Amino acid sequence: MHRLLLALGLACSLSAATTRADDAGTAEVTAATAAWVEAFNARDAERIAALYAPDAVFWGTISPTLRLTPEAVLEYFQSSVTRRPKLRMTLVDEHPRVYGDIAINTGAYTSREPRDGGEVVQASRFTFVYRRQEGRWMIIEHHSSRVPGS
Repeated sequence: MHRLLLALGLACSLSAATTRADDAGTAEVTAATAAWVEAFNARDAERIAALYAPDAVFWGTISPTLRLTPEAVLEYFQSSVTRRPKLRMTLVDEHPRVYGDIAINTGAYTSREPRDGGEVVQASRFTFVYRRQEGRWMIIEHHSSRVPGS
């Protein structure tokens, strides 16, 4: 009986430690996503691209091309900055989950762009997959698409 109680106590302690670690990881992933939005809104292509791991895979919102290299990711954002310098986005919803050194954040954002005296508003959704590398969450997979009907 004593061993059973000891084992249960140890399991509860490990579970509490895992929960604290997961909470910290979730906060870090939320911060990594916020850093991406901040870099995007600054329209800084190099800063955005630096958030992606060298082996990242990226489907851009308006791109028919899957980006598989750091150069291709950078080119996508350089093109976006050039074509749409006033485009800004607001994070609407996110659901980060942490699985050890891998994390997924799924959510939605709204982009806004002043155009022709008005504002173009577009709802989109995203999935970021992160890998913790050298204490930093790097994007290894990113998919973004417009919300149908919006």
